[in-house]
Amino acid sequence: MEIKGSGVAARNHLTAFREFASRQAISLVLLALVLVIGVMRPSFLSVANLVNILIISSVRVIIALGEGGILITRGTDLSAGRIVGLSACVAASLLQRPDYASRMYPTLAAQPVLLCIVAAICIGAFVGLINGSVVAFLNVPPFIATLGTMIMVYGAASLYVDRPPLGAQPIGGLRDDFTGIGTGAIRFGGDWALPYLVIIAAVITLFVWVLLNQTRLGKNIYAIGSNRDAAVVSGVDVKKTLLLVYLLAGALYGLAGALLAARTGGATNNYGLMYELDAIAACVIGGVSTSGGIGTVGGVLTGVLIFEVLNNGLVVLGVSAYWQQIIKGLIIVAAVSVDIRKYLRKR
Repeated sequence: MEIKGSGVAARNHLTAFREFASRQAISLVLLALVLVIGVMRPSFLSVANLVNILIISSVRVIIALGEGGILITRGTDLSAGRIVGLSACVAASLLQRPDYASRMYPTLAAQPVLLCIVAAICIGAFVGLINGSVVAFLNVPPFIATLGTMIMVYGAASLYVDRPPLGAQPIGGLRDDFTGIGTGAIRFGGDWALPYLVIIAAVITLFVWVLLNQTRLGKNIYAIGSNRDAAVVSGVDVKKTLLLVYLLAGALYGLAGALLAARTGGATNNYGLMYELDAIAACVIGGVSTSGGIGTVGGVLTGVLIFEVLNNGLVVLGVSAYWQQIIKGLIIVAAVSVDIRKYLRKR
């Protein structure tokens, strides 16, 4: 009886472990990546390098949270990266130093940093409103609607930085009170510090978590992604919800653009190139289903961290930039394949 009881207990423990591993699979993958790369290159685990990964991830996760909400509704947004670029250019142009020789607006008085960041957010929200209106009211597929917006926004950003007769010029000479947001940190003594970007990303992450999990809008977002027809029957205002999802996503892209300009100390019309694909990849890796209705804020955050750990780790390991693209592409295809298989099994 003791042997039989021990066998049952062992099976129960094994089942519990499998369930835990299944629930925490994405976190275990992140931990494994960190450990493997750390063993191969101990410098990867240095405090400075890990903080750098967090700083880069901070902007990326804000973009991915916007993209993730759209993916949950069974949509997609290809304009995210270009909205980031346009917003970065606008914020940077409004916050150049008065003594900078190539100011875009030489006669513009010094503006409050917060006001200029809000302006970047509003620009992103406006483009998001356009995306949402086209998708919700004109019934244009999100892929096509945001593809058109992506092209138009890039054209707008290029026109914005085009200054005849010199042509398109990078925007530099940013004020210290603005760049400090992207490079500064709260110091705790010694080498320990908490970057402002990480704090901002944490606040935005908490806000989106509350929105998706504790509000009617969040429940409607998941309902639309799970079954749009059923959502309509249950009284969900699908058009209004989609409009708000794209509007919020655009606002997040605008904020990310301003923060990116602050971190890098400048902006060009090419900022944000391919960021939307990285965001989609991070979301899918983090468990957001391309079939809609499934996804968590924690998964998106972990997916972004995995992507950035992978990016940084491949550089630290000295992997060729060409191989880096191949490896990341294979990971994206594998993640989507697993997601589709899960969807087909549920059917």
